[in-house]
Amino acid sequence: MSKSYGIFSEFYDILTSNIDYKKRAEYFNELIKKHGGQHNGILLDLACGTGSLSEEFEHLGYDVIAVDNSPEMLCIAMNKKIENNTNIQYVCQDMRDLDLFGNTDITVCALDSLNHLDSFDDLCTVFSKVFLFTEPGGLFLFDINTEYKHNVILGEHTFIYDTDDVYCVWQNSCQNNTVNIELDFFVPEGEKYTRYTENFQETAYPIGDIENALKDVGFEILGIYDDDSFEPVRLNSERAVFAVRKGV
Repeated sequence: MSKSYGIFSEFYDILTSNIDYKKRAEYFNELIKKHGGQHNGILLDLACGTGSLSEEFEHLGYDVIAVDNSPEMLCIAMNKKIENNTNIQYVCQDMRDLDLFGNTDITVCALDSLNHLDSFDDLCTVFSKVFLFTEPGGLFLFDINTEYKHNVILGEHTFIYDTDDVYCVWQNSCQNNTVNIELDFFVPEGEKYTRYTENFQETAYPIGDIENALKDVGFEILGIYDDDSFEPVRLNSERAVFAVRKGV
């Protein structure tokens, strides 16, 4: 799992401009209401990146703590905080070493962040950490890329992003549900382009294994949904959304 994202953080918001963060936050808010979570409670945005989703959660009335292990990403998030005059508390931590001063009512981990962990054991460690810092009756909501998405949609494919600020070539290779991702950034500097390269991996796991790991920690499974819907996850779902609760 990468400790930071360097040049990727600089262009992350540009390359993810297709994500409707307001809509995503509203979806998670509906999940929270559906499963009896505490609206306006303390919400942990785990692996918050540049803080776009954190900002939307605060607009919805939550008291937001946002954690990420990339100083570069958090620097951008802090600039948004200053610009928008929000009260989000940003913390630089690896999610596997989560250590908060108190418990949260809700934890959200979005945008396939859990797929970036190095192993299934790491995933189980994160589940344990979130359970530890969740109030009794509190919710843990997260999305995760499926094996189908890794093997069929991402697979061996290459994607091109051409913007005014950067030209990015995104190349994938997939083996055993792990996608190796190589990003080449070509940044205009005067009449020339400077090339930067970053690499990272994402791994998908069987839905049943994730369920069992959550139950082993002590979470109750409330629902497993197909990508930002309230329909059950399917064999060809690209993203599974889990809603689980810590017992009272």
